[in-house]
Amino acid sequence: MSATETVPPPSTEAGRFRATLRNHPAGVVIITAAVEGRPVGLTATSFTSVSLDPPLVSFYIADSSTTWPALRLAGQFGVQLLGEEQSELATRFASRGADRFAPPTAWRPGPSEVPLLDGAVAYLVCDRFDTRLIGDHWLVVGRVTHTLVLEDPRPPLVYHRGAFGGVAPLA
Repeated sequence: MSATETVPPPSTEAGRFRATLRNHPAGVVIITAAVEGRPVGLTATSFTSVSLDPPLVSFYIADSSTTWPALRLAGQFGVQLLGEEQSELATRFASRGADRFAPPTAWRPGPSEVPLLDGAVAYLVCDRFDTRLIGDHWLVVGRVTHTLVLEDPRPPLVYHRGAFGGVAPLA
């Protein structure tokens, strides 16, 4: 594009914006917490590392989420990094109205009583560090207090163009 060409104004229509971002693959995690002794959780694809010192991670959650009113009360939360064979678990935790922690979901209390789902590739347990409303989503930042990585990591579960999939390293 030359300096004399004009760039068309960006579309701000939500559907077009969402369709554009479908082209960007994202890792899939499940966020869990215990609130008043009850486990809560949801699937997220907006998870990222923020800082090494201090160790911070973040995720976004829609203000309209039915899980957010409970999750926002939690002082600690867990992040389960999923393997490519865990798409059914990701779908269950993304479904409205589902009893996400009922069988066949297998889980146990971890540090700070945070629910940890069996079979994840890796786990992080975090203390809530900051929460901010940005647009129509809440940014939740956590300070990592515990990590666990399995000895034989499997390929990660990713979300791309509206479907779950996996990735393989290039040789």
